[in-house]
Amino acid sequence: MTLRLGDKVRVAPATSAVSTRAPPALPSDSDMSQLDGYDGRVSLRHAALGLLAQEPASGYDLLKKFKESMDNMWPATQSQLYGELNKLADNGFIKVSDVGPRGRKEYAITDAGRAELTRWMLSPQDDPPIRNAAMLRVFLLGQLTSSQAREYLETLKAESAQEHAHYQQILDAYDWSADDDAFFARAVLEQGLRWTQHEMEWADWVIDGLNQRANR
Repeated sequence: MTLRLGDKVRVAPATSAVSTRAPPALPSDSDMSQLDGYDGRVSLRHAALGLLAQEPASGYDLLKKFKESMDNMWPATQSQLYGELNKLADNGFIKVSDVGPRGRKEYAITDAGRAELTRWMLSPQDDPPIRNAAMLRVFLLGQLTSSQAREYLETLKAESAQEHAHYQQILDAYDWSADDDAFFARAVLEQGLRWTQHEMEWADWVIDGLNQRANR
């Protein structure tokens, strides 16, 4: 079975294979900062560009791909996605390539859009800080009883185990050697497998330490 972007795989798709054409000149950060709504950081806009770099799609199709392939790392609502598509079109990064029944628009990436996607992927990122509510709760578990703390840690472990099993099912279901997109999607899946395995082992370590403290 060959991986397709629209399949229900919760991993991030990669950009399309490198073109043999000479790439357009990359705009600088200062140039990009003048564009409407551009923030220079990881954004829904770049995720949409990445999907359109793989193949043209309508807003509806893009939203479906977000829900099925990227929702665990970069969720998007319909209003957010359609707003970004309008900004991408206004900035010349995408264009309407076809209009279907009832005025349904299909979008395709432009050379300027590919240049921006490449610029973003190859430039140092000023990503927003990561906030982890689960780890904040763990930090404050001393304010609960030992049984309450243990119950919370067991819940975290169970959630990680469920997610790990889900990733393993995905790993077994697809041909990951089909093309570059599949390879890099496999790389993201591997990160998920290793991270959830780490989370389960970490939870066991904390629970074991909690039990030792209770037996003092």
